[in-house]
Amino acid sequence: MSGPLCRIARVSQAKTRRSSSFDRKGGNDDWVRVGAGERHVLLDTNGPGRVTHIWSTMLASNDPLIRRNMVLRAFWDGCDRPSIESPIGDFFGQGWALNYNFSSLPLAAAPRSGMALVSYFPMPFGTHARIEVENQGPHDCEHFYYYVDYELGQIDSTEGRFHAWYNQELTQPESGDGMENAWIDTPKGWKDPSNCTDSNNYLFCEVEGHGHFVGVNYYVHSPSPPWPGEGDDMFLVDGEPWPCLHGTGTEDYFNTAWGPDEHFLHPYFGIAYAPGRNNDDPRFGWIGRMHYYRFHLEDPIRFEKSLRASIEHGHANGLVLDLASVAYWYQSEPCKSLPSLPGAAERVPRPPTIVESVHRWRHEWMRNRGHGKLWGDER
Repeated sequence: MSGPLCRIARVSQAKTRRSSSFDRKGGNDDWVRVGAGERHVLLDTNGPGRVTHIWSTMLASNDPLIRRNMVLRAFWDGCDRPSIESPIGDFFGQGWALNYNFSSLPLAAAPRSGMALVSYFPMPFGTHARIEVENQGPHDCEHFYYYVDYELGQIDSTEGRFHAWYNQELTQPESGDGMENAWIDTPKGWKDPSNCTDSNNYLFCEVEGHGHFVGVNYYVHSPSPPWPGEGDDMFLVDGEPWPCLHGTGTEDYFNTAWGPDEHFLHPYFGIAYAPGRNNDDPRFGWIGRMHYYRFHLEDPIRFEKSLRASIEHGHANGLVLDLASVAYWYQSEPCKSLPSLPGAAERVPRPPTIVESVHRWRHEWMRNRGHGKLWGDER
């Protein structure tokens, strides 16, 4: 038997436990305050056992970026390096410090308006587990509520340790000056570029060890009209020179097709955030933010020694995109140090492209053509 319910019929001697923010005085103040620069430990327990469920919500009345400023970390088996390190919003499926509804099998952001953050990823540990949050923002989080449900008891020796890593990048076109413009005005003699390496791709994760990759939340902010979904996904397993798993385009990897611009929430994949325009004319473009997700719960990507998972930013890495992601995987032991988390100032989301932005682009275009009677479709 396989699938998400394969364990539910097993009867065991495990003991169910919970760590939560309940009011120790018996009142209704069921929260903790996490001041600016402070940390709070959500779980600190000896094992063996596994975390089975996490729920959290928060209120920071003076910090609209609290979901990027509050960092979630988890440490397994006494390791002093975190196996999970991510802004809390991005980890649970909330990009750009926003709150919106998101539903998948292992992660969710539930009503009201996505304010409830939920994880059902099993997180085994052998000797010890510690989960904490750190408020890296300039303002206090006045109300932080949480449940961490877990069970204590023997775990199978084959169960890996859960990992999650946040990354972000403002990408640079790698295909020459004409790539973005080629989408609407192909320069004379311009040829479709090729990409025979993953070296300039956007990186989901790069790990050493024995384990399997189980998914990614992928947050795309496009400042220009070209469709950002022509980037191929590439998975290099165990140091191979060319990916044994090579995709055909971003929307294809996320199990969608033909440049979607709509919400679709499947337990394993979907689009949780989209501009939602009716693009009858695709030349209108895909300016704005999109949140894709895919979880490999039935088709994990397995590796014995190492994994490098990445995706092109536009075909042949030809687009400027503001990208962020959280990758999720299991491996046989807590990993070596994750790459450093960008500082809070670096994680501030770039502002959305608005009407004034388009006007500034048009102004520069007209000025470069002598400020004549120009409509905008001239070559």
